[in-house]
Amino acid sequence: MPEESNLVKVSIFGQEYTVKAPADPQYIQSIAEYVNSKMKEVQDELPTAQSSTRIAILASMNITDELFNIRKTKENEKSEVDAKISSLVELIDESII
Repeated sequence: MPEESNLVKVSIFGQEYTVKAPADPQYIQSIAEYVNSKMKEVQDELPTAQSSTRIAILASMNITDELFNIRKTKENEKSEVDAKISSLVELIDESII
């Protein structure tokens, strides 16, 4: 049975949006608040007023950079764990023989 979609009203950078998503409304609200805070952060760092479209693009690039860095960290950690597992398997194999 498909998940039920929720209609959630959110405010991002002074604009109201109705979002339909198969997720908890509070989760959708949290995402919107995060995007809003990132857009305000970008706006505060710019020396002059910019269009909301430009701010949204810069904020999305910042969020994507965060995502890529987390993915890279996760992959590095996975590689370290895999190497340690391989080392332990070798030690076990050597002790069995």
